[in-house]
Amino acid sequence: MERVITGFHQDELGDHVAALSCGHNQHVRHRPPFQLRAWVLEEATRQARLGARLECTLCDRAELPETLVPLRAPRHFDEQTMPAGLRRQHRLGAGTWGRLVVAEGALDFRAHRPVPLAARLGPGACQAIPPELDHDIVPIGAVRFSLELLAVDRGATVVADAVEEGGDPACWAHLICEECGGFGEGVHASGCGLA
Repeated sequence: MERVITGFHQDELGDHVAALSCGHNQHVRHRPPFQLRAWVLEEATRQARLGARLECTLCDRAELPETLVPLRAPRHFDEQTMPAGLRRQHRLGAGTWGRLVVAEGALDFRAHRPVPLAARLGPGACQAIPPELDHDIVPIGAVRFSLELLAVDRGATVVADAVEEGGDPACWAHLICEECGGFGEGVHASGCGLA
């Protein structure tokens, strides 16, 4: 999956690292003839790359980044209370990750990308859901699961402080479209009647 470069920093060895919109970091080295990125050597050319896209293999593997903060407490569902929008193809907005945890029963998680990814999740299974990844969730009979939404945090935020003090300053549930499952203001799956 391609992600936007939002900034740069150097690691302990002085190598440049790109901060990506997904919350992951990626080294951007210039080591000819194998890695040709002469643009990383100068501040001006690095800054010109802000907003460019890089492939993120960690997103491809659905690995949660370390720079996440809870948006709100996890929502708990079963096969009866699960919103219809989660069952259909939908996506989380930019900068928002999901963490799906199965307590009882089983469900299928299907990601729709150039190479489809499908997993049957049983009790105790956890599935990270990267931002902007079309996916759907299908319960297999009786199931209980939770869905937590997490935001990329590249610094201290009010939400992170509020969570440490006992909760979000506001409920975020109103940002989930009941029709398509999209999260965020104006984020809807194609064909959603509320778009």
